[in-house]
Amino acid sequence: MDRNLGREFVRITEAAALSSAEWMGRGDEKEADRAAVDAMRKAFDSVRIDGTVVIGEERDEAPMLYIGEKVGQRTEDAPAVDIALDPLEGTTICATGGVGAIAVIAVAERGKFLHAPDTYMEKIACGPAARGLIDLDLSPSENIHRVAKALKKTINEVTVVILDRPRHAALIAEVRELGARIHLIGDGDVSASVASAWPESGIDLLMGIGGAPEGVISAAAMQCLGGDFQGRLKFRNEEEKARAGRMGIKDLNKKYRIDDLAAGSVMFCATGVTDGPLLKGVKTLPGRQAKTHSLVMRSQTGTIRSIEAHHHLGKKGF
Repeated sequence: MDRNLGREFVRITEAAALSSAEWMGRGDEKEADRAAVDAMRKAFDSVRIDGTVVIGEERDEAPMLYIGEKVGQRTEDAPAVDIALDPLEGTTICATGGVGAIAVIAVAERGKFLHAPDTYMEKIACGPAARGLIDLDLSPSENIHRVAKALKKTINEVTVVILDRPRHAALIAEVRELGARIHLIGDGDVSASVASAWPESGIDLLMGIGGAPEGVISAAAMQCLGGDFQGRLKFRNEEEKARAGRMGIKDLNKKYRIDDLAAGSVMFCATGVTDGPLLKGVKTLPGRQAKTHSLVMRSQTGTIRSIEAHHHLGKKGF
C-alpha cells in the first residue's frame, strides 16, 4: 500500500474530529456522531482509492458509513482497499466532554480484514514485549502473570484497562484479588487497546468484552505497533448469530488471533477529539482556527508519526 496514502487518510480523521468537536460537551451524542460521519464521508471523496467499508457504524438510529459502502475517487488505477472505521469512537465521551474520544480509520488490502458483525467480542491486547504470550483460553490471572514477567514488573505494577460495565464484575474482582492495578474506562476501547502497546500510556494490558467492530480496528493498530490482540465473538441473541453466518462466519466460537482480524499491509490513522492518554483533543483558537493531534501508523515499516496540525476552519468550509 502506497505510504503517501497515510497523509490522505489523516486528513479524513482530522475532518471528522474537527466536525464532531463542535458538539463536544453539548450533550447530544447523535449530532456529534452525525457531524463526524458527514465530514468523514465527504473527505473520502478527495482520496484516490477504490475503497469498501467493511467495518462501519451500525448503532441504532445513528448515521452510518455502512458496511459495503463504496468510498474514494475509484478511478481506474486506484488501489482497492478495505476500510474499518469509526468516525467518532466515544460518542458519549464527546457529548459529555470526557476523556479519549477519537476519529479513527484502519485500511488494509482487499480481503484482509475480518468482516465482523455488530455484536460483542471478548478481547485481550498487549504490547510488543508480551506478543505471543497472551491467550483468551487462559485465566485473567495467568495472562497478567505472563505480561508481568515479559515486562519485568511485579504484579502490583501491572495496570489492566477494563470497560466499566456490570458484565465485568467477576473480571474486576479477579484482577483486584491478584493485586494488579485497574484503570476503568467508560467508553473507547480502541484507544485503550492502543494504549496497551504505547509505553508512555501506563497501560500494560486490555481485557474484557466490547464491540466486535472495534476489535478489528484495534487489531489493525496493534499490527502497526507490534503488539498482540485476540478476540472471540460473544453473541447476544440468535439474530446476531444468523447475521454472522450470512457474513461468512462459520465457527461462532472461534478464537481470532491478530492475523485473523487484520492481516497484510495495514495503515491506522486516528485524530483526537477530546484529550486522552494517546492524543490531545481538538483545541479551538481565535479567528476560526483550531489545532489537531493525530497518529499515523503503517505495519509494513513500523513507522509511527505524530502529527500536530493547525487548521484555518473558514478556508475548510466548516
